[in-house]
Amino acid sequence: MPSLLGIDSGLTVTKAVIFDVDGTPLAVARRRVTQFIPKARHVERDMDELWNATADAIAEAIVLSKRPASDIKAIAATAHGDGIYLLDRSRKPLGRAILSLDSRAGALVDRWLASPVADAALALTGQLPHVSAPSALLAWIKEKEPSRFERIGHILSCKDWLRFCLTGVVGTDRTEASTSFTHVGSQDYSEDALTLFGLDALKDALPPASRSDEIVGRVTATVAGRTGLAEGTPVVAGLHDVTASALGAGGYASGVVAVIAGTYSINETLSSEPRVDKRWFCRNAIAPGLWNNMSISPASTANYDWFLDKLCAGERAGAEAAGQSIHTLLAPEIEAAFARPSTALFHPYLFGSPYGASASAGFFGLGGWHDRGDMLRAVLEGIAFNHKIHVDALGDGFSFGEARLAGGISRNPVVVQMFADVLGMPVTVTETDEAAAWGAALCAGAGVGLYADPQSDPRNVGAIARTSYPDAGRSAEYRVRYALFREIAEAMAPIWPKIGGLVPADTAH
Repeated sequence: MPSLLGIDSGLTVTKAVIFDVDGTPLAVARRRVTQFIPKARHVERDMDELWNATADAIAEAIVLSKRPASDIKAIAATAHGDGIYLLDRSRKPLGRAILSLDSRAGALVDRWLASPVADAALALTGQLPHVSAPSALLAWIKEKEPSRFERIGHILSCKDWLRFCLTGVVGTDRTEASTSFTHVGSQDYSEDALTLFGLDALKDALPPASRSDEIVGRVTATVAGRTGLAEGTPVVAGLHDVTASALGAGGYASGVVAVIAGTYSINETLSSEPRVDKRWFCRNAIAPGLWNNMSISPASTANYDWFLDKLCAGERAGAEAAGQSIHTLLAPEIEAAFARPSTALFHPYLFGSPYGASASAGFFGLGGWHDRGDMLRAVLEGIAFNHKIHVDALGDGFSFGEARLAGGISRNPVVVQMFADVLGMPVTVTETDEAAAWGAALCAGAGVGLYADPQSDPRNVGAIARTSYPDAGRSAEYRVRYALFREIAEAMAPIWPKIGGLVPADTAH
């Protein structure tokens, strides 16, 4: 029986998911990957640890599927975008990877944004430079670590590194190629973009770009021995997880805004022409002649996960030991908090924001009568409010009347209803637990001819979707809360840099 392997590597967990060709998940295996934060604003990971964790997950998934590895007809990887995974000229990791939560390049980006570089970058590449963009991180390395810069042989993204480990072939795909150095009109690499950012020396380090569903290599004998995969299994180029999540959730289409509540606040819609604005990135879609317009910030469920890790660690450990979910354990607290009035508001800017790198997270309106449930509600509302900032921005440039929500928190119907009320539009959730991995698998299947193209989802998406409609009364209440959320953020804009200045930029914690 044919099956497909989708690899989904996020910022904390890497997963291997085996799907039947009809879209049914057969097996899922996960491994956590260490995040290193050696100093403030530096967020890194060990590249070899990531590959070993992914290889272990693949091996476990094959065992769990109870099918021979030869049934897997193709493989694709998807992973967090932006950040950088560098190889030297001998194709070995050049230090730790820098993750997309990293903001070490903040001061450099601020200089660019205050100079003609900003408008030039928007017109040329379809996006303003930002702290985790390859352009910014490479320019930071050039300035701060020149000896490392001189040794750069290949510039990869996360999923490109995994693809290289599987096949030994260096490359990327169209969606990932457009993170910094492509011309927004031609959708191909632009030497002018490298020049703009002072990175001409890296022309030969840019990886060749393929379609996401194009076969680019095959599983090597070494990898087959390490993972249990069949040697020679085709591997396609893969794609950025922003696009993969929308594809897997059935939200990769014009007239729809895909809202991906993951580590990042991802909000995106397709267009058949490039349209640029400071509030979104206009990047390559899977196919030529289409653009994926993304309004994003690193300010979504990473805040919820942080709260669970730091303030619910005991309960989380106990739940996991008992084979239960911490989310299920906390659901009654959260539902009770949503059922009562609250003054608590939270700005979810632990790792970044639409207000610049200097913004930080914080609770407002807390009283001694509030409990953990009220704080969790505030965190979830803050996440939804931040998504609304981006969805409203896209709404100024593109036409859509519904949202497709994906991400772990979309499993909670209370949270889905909150998103509908906050956004003021119908929100549909597709019952796809592993949307990004399935998006990758669709590309893999298309690459070997099992599907006509990556958008030919074999599932009856309508039958597995549930839609929440906004409640007029609650939407009106949320408009008031959202306006206050924005007012506080704007008032804090000149204060956040002063708060950041309490600790020198290069000082840990």
